[in-house]
Amino acid sequence: MNIFHRIADLRQALKSHRADDKRIALVPTMGNLHDGHLALTQIAKAHADIVVVSIFVNPTQFGVGEDFDSYPRTLDADVAKLTQAGVDMVFAPSVDEMYPVYPPNVQVLSGEITKILCGKSRPTHFDGVGLVVGKLFNIVQPDVAVFGKKDYQQLAIIRQLNDELNFGIQIIGADIVRADDGLALSSRNQYLTDDERAVAPVLSQTLQDLAAAVQSATLAEYDTLIESAKATLSRAGFVVDYLHIYNHKLQTPDASDTELVLLVAAWLGKARLLDNLEISVNR
Repeated sequence: MNIFHRIADLRQALKSHRADDKRIALVPTMGNLHDGHLALTQIAKAHADIVVVSIFVNPTQFGVGEDFDSYPRTLDADVAKLTQAGVDMVFAPSVDEMYPVYPPNVQVLSGEITKILCGKSRPTHFDGVGLVVGKLFNIVQPDVAVFGKKDYQQLAIIRQLNDELNFGIQIIGADIVRADDGLALSSRNQYLTDDERAVAPVLSQTLQDLAAAVQSATLAEYDTLIESAKATLSRAGFVVDYLHIYNHKLQTPDASDTELVLLVAAWLGKARLLDNLEISVNR
């Protein structure tokens, strides 16, 4: 496996594969890789000849007071895992390489979709995501890119970015990978203490219980169900950022919507945990 730290070197290496009509996949990450990330690489391998994994802790998506400086950086361990997973290339640039001008003069504003859910408490986050993903799409020029559905809002924004800026990339959303007790895998899970880790699966279980309740509920009853679920999480020790029921366009559902998604973000100690659950309902 080849590791690249400079954009020019990666582009040169990809040029020969592109000349041979090789199909190229990109898996963007911030490193500190776990089994969820590795599952993305296997999906990428199934859809492409060459898999590039980027490892870059992107400063533009962190707000003031967030964990940019403390975010775990484990490049050697990540490279070992990716080598074993059969990845072809790792792109691990420095901040200076990705942002020769910092703060950057150019912005990617991701629109109305950034004003809900995580965007309310992290107002600049998704513009930073849009910027770095746009840069990675330009650098790698992949045929396909794979993202996890755990960051459901992020995936929707990236699909919008791809469509509206005409990248023409096949975007694949990969199902959430979970621990045996149901907790969605995340690099931030390591912020949990042992006691908090024991409580953390309540988040996914609450979504499961809410999904069951929604099946027999009317639209008018959704708010009551949400408040009950929030209360369950609060009793368990979570501080709920949001809990919503939306359609797959991240809009408030109406009677015609049968494909829904339950989305939650909640703090447990120092860890901000995300989860979601896609469901089909019978009207």
